Amino acid sequence: MTAENESKSKPPQQEGTDSSSKPTQTDNPNDPNDPKPDENDVDADVDEDGDDEVDETTAAEGGEEGAATAAKKKKRRKKKKKKKKKTTTNADGTTTTTSTTPTQKPHGRMLNEEYFTDYYVKHGQTNPPTIPISTLFADGEFPQGEETPHPTPKQTSDTESESVTYRTTPAEKRASDRMQSDIYSKLRHAAEVHRQVRSYAQSFIKPGIKLADMCERLENKNRELIGEDGLKRGIGFPTGCSINHVAAHYTPNPGDDTVLQYDDVMKVDFGCQIDGRIIDSAWTVSFNPVYDPLLEAVKEATNTGISEAGIDVRLCDIGEAIQEVMESYEVEIGGKVFPVKCIRNLNGHSIGPYQIHAGKSVPIVKGGDTTKMEEDEMYAIETFGTTGRGYIVEDLECSHYMKNFHAPHVPLRLPRAKKLLNHVSKTFGTLAFCRRWLERPDGGSTTINGTGGTGKQEKYMGALKNLCDVGIIQPYPPLCDVKGSYTAQYEHTIMLRPTCKEIVSRGDDY
Repeated sequence: MTAENESKSKPPQQEGTDSSSKPTQTDNPNDPNDPKPDENDVDADVDEDGDDEVDETTAAEGGEEGAATAAKKKKRRKKKKKKKKKTTTNADGTTTTTSTTPTQKPHGRMLNEEYFTDYYVKHGQTNPPTIPISTLFADGEFPQGEETPHPTPKQTSDTESESVTYRTTPAEKRASDRMQSDIYSKLRHAAEVHRQVRSYAQSFIKPGIKLADMCERLENKNRELIGEDGLKRGIGFPTGCSINHVAAHYTPNPGDDTVLQYDDVMKVDFGCQIDGRIIDSAWTVSFNPVYDPLLEAVKEATNTGISEAGIDVRLCDIGEAIQEVMESYEVEIGGKVFPVKCIRNLNGHSIGPYQIHAGKSVPIVKGGDTTKMEEDEMYAIETFGTTGRGYIVEDLECSHYMKNFHAPHVPLRLPRAKKLLNHVSKTFGTLAFCRRWLERPDGGSTTINGTGGTGKQEKYMGALKNLCDVGIIQPYPPLCDVKGSYTAQYEHTIMLRPTCKEIVSRGDDY
């Protein structure tokens, strides 16, 4: 009941009674001498339902004039202040906010529905992320990846006489697991860096962005969160952003002004490394829902490959399972239906310390190597699907390079070749690099070369070609299917621990 209705229900007061018929000082809200109500005074308290008991009493006693007084008092109620997020302005002019509730959704498609790009705020991270992961998890307990049991290997005619894979007792497994705890911690550290960097990237990757700018932002954030320290900690390999028929190994060279379009299908593939332990993970970015079946086929094929992988599992059996899932899909583009095919000459691979391709290949089609996976190995399980012919060739200008892990000692005659090799060896070692990094003021590492510009390489193309010709450095040109086709990729890094299989790079996004 409002104050106006309550005053009408009371009988009028008699003339001889003391009433509030004369206006008091508090009746004029504009009077400078009018005392402000104390915040702790009962008269200034407001009930949850918006009614003030003192106002109702005044209105009841004073009739119409009392109602007017109550109305004036209500105008003076103190409004509650809304809680604001803490915002900080950085030295470069950007702002960061501190919150504990994720709210931002990605621009791309086919990421998990419950995923937020600012998921990291629940760990106490800023948005965008600025706190190094080693500081964020100062106790050294980094988030673990998804743990699943090893599958039972398939028994074939030549192994039926053997016993099923021998397993040690659970106590021995746990003891063996603990012996590798230091390595696991480094991998989980790098994996959390990868998750936060890619989540940050998913917040700004959208149509209209220049690919060179996208790679620079992603890589700079990678260096920041991992705490770049030369070969000890840093980027695992250049950011791949292959578009449409280009399946892999493309990153913009200096002067490349390619812009991401709404109808593009882009594969984003980058890595993080700590003490040479590399996390290799990739996903596909698209904005047009017409490509959803292609992305879904490759995503499910990758998850199938991960579920089939395990200790003593034959590599060829994984490829057979991947192909069966991948090629059960089809996609309609422009009124024409295309079957989704595996790119049969692209594979997953084992990973070693400072060695992104450690020797074993995981096929994505039936047939191939019968070699088995072994305990304590690391693998990048990746699959590629295409609407084209299902076979890639090297094409376009090369941007990825890597020093041969078993590079021979070759006498070099060109002084520039010697200088470039020395720079590559001390800055990248046997990790992959790209031409953009060579032309940075720090030459690819602030820790090693500083920021004074002494690390920047100039007129190096002839020297680079010479190092490739003699076999010291291996070029990795872009890998392309037929023009007009669309390719997709998903990839995760897994550890084959003695007790279980850990999908280290798994996140809320894919």
